[in-house]
Amino acid sequence: MQRGNIRKFGRVRKQRKALYKALATALIEHGKIKTTSTKAKAVSSFTDKLVTKAKKGDLASGRLIRHYLGDKATKKLMAEIGPKFKDRKGGYTRVLRLGRRISDGSEMSIVEFTS
Repeated sequence: MQRGNIRKFGRVRKQRKALYKALATALIEHGKIKTTSTKAKAVSSFTDKLVTKAKKGDLASGRLIRHYLGDKATKKLMAEIGPKFKDRKGGYTRVLRLGRRISDGSEMSIVEFTS
């Protein structure tokens, strides 16, 4: 019996984790990224969980986030993004659909932090 929808992207676990890490790091450093819709949905939920941890602002949360991201992204998440969403309960990112890509017809989206 399947419980929940797990997006695998045709990758093994290590490659999938590396994909999430790369997309989340780019989102944190640049504020918004353009990617396919399925990857956008996946990285949105992954990043929301990291922001929830960053809101605490303690040492343990910083170490947990550093496990998933690099040092530069962790510092920005803990210092800037986490305190910005201190009073918000959830929904830190939004996914805006753009339409289909010309080359292969993939549905494209933009992921960005809400204000």
